[in-house]
Order: sequence, then C-alpha cells, then structure tokens
Amino acid sequence: MPWAVEWLAVAVVAVVVAIVVRTYVAEMFYIPSGSMEPTLQIGDRIIVDKLSYDLHAIHRGDIVVFRRPPLEPQDFADLVKRVIGLPGETISSHDGSVYIDGKKLAEPWLPPGTYTGALPGDPHPQFNLPGPVVIPKGEYYVMGDNREDSQDSRYFGPIPRSLIVGKMVAIVWPISHDTGIFVALGVVIVVLVAIAVLAAALRRRQARPRVPGRTDRGP
Repeated sequence: MPWAVEWLAVAVVAVVVAIVVRTYVAEMFYIPSGSMEPTLQIGDRIIVDKLSYDLHAIHRGDIVVFRRPPLEPQDFADLVKRVIGLPGETISSHDGSVYIDGKKLAEPWLPPGTYTGALPGDPHPQFNLPGPVVIPKGEYYVMGDNREDSQDSRYFGPIPRSLIVGKMVAIVWPISHDTGIFVALGVVIVVLVAIAVLAAALRRRQARPRVPGRTDRGP
C-alpha cells in the first residue's frame, strides 16, 4: 500500500532528524541532585543548546552541562554547574566571597544571604581556593549554586573546553517555571505544524488526478 510506504518514510525521516538534533543541536537533561539549588531543583528537565559555543564565547554566569572529568568519582556521566572563572583569570576566596583577579565577584544569580565563598570543598584541596588559583588556558572554573552541597571545580579543578556539552537555555519541566511553559508550548506548536504539513502533503498526493492509460511506474 503506497500510503503505508509514505508514512514509513516520514517516520524514518523524523527519527533521523531527531537523532541529528539531539546529537548536534539540542538535548534534554534531567537534574538528579541538589547541587544547583535553588536555581535548578531535583527532577527539573532542562534544554541544553549544543551550538551556542560554536557561535560565541563561554561567559561567566552561564549554566553549562559537561562530561564528568575522567578521574572524578561521580555517579553521573554528565554534570551541570555555573561558570565562575574564565581562562587565564586568577580566582580566590576570602571573607565568604569569590574574587576574580583580586576583585570581588557579584553573583546576582544567588539568593540574598547565600554564602558565596569556596568552602566547603575538598578538605585536602588543590583547587579549593585556600590561596589564588590561576585558571589554565582553555579551561573554566565551575561551581554549583548550592555552595554547601556541590562537588565542582573546588574538588576536581577547572574543566577543559572539550568536556563542555553546551549551555542551558531553558527549564522545560516542570512548566510552572517561568520559561518552561513557553518552551513547552513552542515544542507542541512545532510538532503540530509538522504533522499538519505532512498530512496536507499526503492528502495532495492521494488526491492527485491520474491520467487515463498511465501509471506511476513510468511512461
């Protein structure tokens, strides 16, 4: 049946497009821990843009997903943290605050009263900022917003650019979050439009008049 073949072809194309999008464009991730609270809650699902950093630099304050550092004994293959220090900068901490190149870092993404310093971290630190740490070229110092419960660069050091998967652009679940409802609606609209376009194309093909004495197999 021609219509069955056509729908099968549509399904195959849809699967291929989905794989390409997930691999190169955007991917959804689940938040399994409270290391980014209150910004991200356990159970949140976020969309990560994998193309952003091909077009522009990584900025301080970006929330990024990255592959677990090879020697880091974490239960998760992917981690999500916020970029605090950039390549070549000197990061330090004292009096409960983070300093970049000797200047106190304002962190508007944290609730008022949040302890922003580098402690607690590894009790035998190499990167826990007991003194200034110079971030190597091509690497980034990342920290969780939940400073008292986050294993981040204070434990495993700055992360290389090659480990960064992409930038978080939206929380899509639960939709009660500010941006989630809009992203979810956008996805629904795109899917409905795609279905409508495919259905219209199939109807036009099925309704196409046939010339007497000819078939679709050729002249």
